[in-house]
Amino acid sequence: MFLAMDTVFDQCSVAILDASGQVLSSHTETGKRQQTQQILPMIDAALSEAQLKLADIQALIFNRGPGAFSGIRINTAVVQALSVAHDIPCVGVSSLQAIAQAAYQQQRLSEVYSALDARMQQVYFGHYAVIDNMMQPVNQDNGEDTEQLLDYDSRTALDISIVGNGAGLLSLYDGQIIHADIHPDATVIGQLGIAQFMAHGGTEAAQALPKYLRNQAWKTLKEQGKA
Repeated sequence: MFLAMDTVFDQCSVAILDASGQVLSSHTETGKRQQTQQILPMIDAALSEAQLKLADIQALIFNRGPGAFSGIRINTAVVQALSVAHDIPCVGVSSLQAIAQAAYQQQRLSEVYSALDARMQQVYFGHYAVIDNMMQPVNQDNGEDTEQLLDYDSRTALDISIVGNGAGLLSLYDGQIIHADIHPDATVIGQLGIAQFMAHGGTEAAQALPKYLRNQAWKTLKEQGKA
């Protein structure tokens, strides 16, 4: 059994899935103001509904970002604490990959750009294509995945669909399709994480790290060397 959670997409979402990706329990509360208070009671409720204990959980799956910094920190802190306390491996899933996977499930799109509004005139951006029913990153020529920051009004290399709330902030080709209203939940995070776990295993808590992309943004102005 797998426990998945997300506090990055302006929500608090928890799901318990079996190894095939079938959902045993799933709950989502929209809004981000109460995530710190919501997440642990929601995990307890999901375990109770599925008639499971944390000892039954094979891996903890979480949205590792990029995205809202406070949401990423909540996700990561909870996963790391549970991992240490109960000796459960962790699996971090990309928020951009989750958006792409939700678009595949909802719109049957086999290749997309994923764009999430990063504020500060930029979007978090990635390129994904379906392999065995799971959206996977399309690597760049240097072998690295495409997760990056793009400025508003940037134009994509290919004229393919863009999904996520940052889609309309980019410069579009004539007729380029966007699906801005894509909202992944913990179930999508869990399904991607299970596939990742089966292929590569999990990590210990110390390696369950967030991915911000904009690494300086969480620092104070003084730490950034600004007045």
